[in-house]
Amino acid sequence: MTVVMVTGGSGLVGQAIRMYVEEQGGKREGEEWVFLSSKDGDLRVRADTDAIFEKFKPTHVIHLAAKVGGLFANMAQKVEFYRENTLINDNIMECCRINKVEKLVSMLSTCIFPDKTSYPIDETMLHDGPPHPSNEGYAYAKRLIDTMNRAYAEEYGCNFTAIIPTNIYGPHDNFSIQNGHVIPGLIHKCYIAKKNNTPFTIWGSGTPLRQFIYSLNLAELSVWVMRDYHSPNPITLSVDESAEVSIKDVALAVAKAMKFEGEVVFDTSKADGQFKKTACNKKLRGLRPDYEFTSMEEGVQKSVDWFVENYEKARK
Repeated sequence: MTVVMVTGGSGLVGQAIRMYVEEQGGKREGEEWVFLSSKDGDLRVRADTDAIFEKFKPTHVIHLAAKVGGLFANMAQKVEFYRENTLINDNIMECCRINKVEKLVSMLSTCIFPDKTSYPIDETMLHDGPPHPSNEGYAYAKRLIDTMNRAYAEEYGCNFTAIIPTNIYGPHDNFSIQNGHVIPGLIHKCYIAKKNNTPFTIWGSGTPLRQFIYSLNLAELSVWVMRDYHSPNPITLSVDESAEVSIKDVALAVAKAMKFEGEVVFDTSKADGQFKKTACNKKLRGLRPDYEFTSMEEGVQKSVDWFVENYEKARK
């Protein structure tokens, strides 16, 4: 019997994996899937984590749970972002070792890469320099997952690895305008602009470039990594470099999907952030050359439709 336990099961990626497994035929015969939320216990606490492993007896773990936050939270609480993530990750990894879990896949992020680097970034560059000072607490805690995946493999023969997605978006996201990520924030803003008949205002010039991955694509690829990618070295899960889009393109795609016909304004008094953070998906393409990603237009349309339908219960 295969029991796959997903930590952080109620978040953006956890919900996407649930949709992929339960609604899109991703589940295989003889598999049982368990999606944890904070109601199941506090992963910062070792006794709680032990009890969760004892209760569900997972054979495979996809580890998505983390303390996350926007720029200002990261700057204000570096100690908490470092300590809480380190505690969570240590408890999960050690419980996987003790309970002889066959495979552990943990999620990293492109924001933990060196601040000063050349582009495109790939998996080998993770430890080449310090991260951006604004999120160093979070970044160093996450980087240690990569270090420990190799250490557990060398010392105990554990099959632990990590995935590095680029910017994720989709249903069940956090659509907060203040603290959410780019696409969900734009969707919520555009919704309000349409409702109030006011301009749709985008912070910044709209020129920065980003790679966005639709959450259902990431879900499918994460399950594939669990089943078929066996190396402690991490793998970047990203659309191709040619699929990089400007924030302006994204904003216009959101307006189109929302059928917003008012004025679109770029507020250039607001900062743009990094111009680009291009990631290289050569390792993924070597293993999955024919994988087809959902287009930006289709993914944004699905995200907008979900938000409009679930406005009352969406996180915002």
